[in-house]
Amino acid sequence: MAGWQSWNPFSKRESHSRGSILAYKILTLLSWLLSVVVSVYYAASEPHDGFTIRRRIWDLNYLYPSAFTMNDVIADIYWVVLFILQFGYITSLFSSDADVVHAAAGVGSHFILNNILHFAFVMLFVNSHFHLAEVILVLNFFNLSSLYFRHNTAPRFIHVPVASGPLAWTFVAIYWNGALMVPHPHSLVARVFGNIFIWSILVYGLFFIVTFHDYTVGFALSVLSAAIGVAQFKRQVVAFQWIFAFIIMALLFVSTASIAVPAMIGRDIRWRPTTAAGQERAPLLNEGAAA
Repeated sequence: MAGWQSWNPFSKRESHSRGSILAYKILTLLSWLLSVVVSVYYAASEPHDGFTIRRRIWDLNYLYPSAFTMNDVIADIYWVVLFILQFGYITSLFSSDADVVHAAAGVGSHFILNNILHFAFVMLFVNSHFHLAEVILVLNFFNLSSLYFRHNTAPRFIHVPVASGPLAWTFVAIYWNGALMVPHPHSLVARVFGNIFIWSILVYGLFFIVTFHDYTVGFALSVLSAAIGVAQFKRQVVAFQWIFAFIIMALLFVSTASIAVPAMIGRDIRWRPTTAAGQERAPLLNEGAAA
């Protein structure tokens, strides 16, 4: 078992060797660049290689309208901010502070895998392989969930770009891409199911807000709900989906603010009794009050 722990790149370690830190510096940067380049390229370009006609990400988003079609402007802003924050995380691996480097390296394997899986998802998505793309999203959801629950004491400057931001996107993207797998994503039956499943975004966000006191997931999901709401409103004014999306956005935003604002002014509100176990599980988001 000890041998497995030393070999397993996802296991927690008390310390990291110089060689492993160097490997994380190189692999995190390269995998992040891969993720950024392919995302930007296929968001803005529609290449033709002579054999396969790939469509831009947002062309597919609007070509096959569904109950989870997103507004591309809001989604693009979400990803631009996330990529910038992720670059900030990568720079922490080059910090002169040993504790910061150790915390950053601790989540490095999950971050690298997330970037690789995101690259695979984009390539499958733009080639309209929605079923395989869904498999990749589910795999990444488990990867990011494992990261979140195993490393939820990471500092916020690591937690947001590596865990909560990508996890919120992946959760919503499972529905977004999943709706495109349906033969007729714009049909009445598909929209009825969409009206039901969209509420899982609210439940998922409140789970993290209440259980982990984590307002970053709630805020991320409220932004993505807004992206869905705006697109659904533009597509069909007389419909429930955009109303539900905006209600979910508002509820998540209010819940997020009720946690974030007191934390920022040093009056952190706890939704559950404070216990030693609870403090162990909660992410170090409360340090934001002192930061």
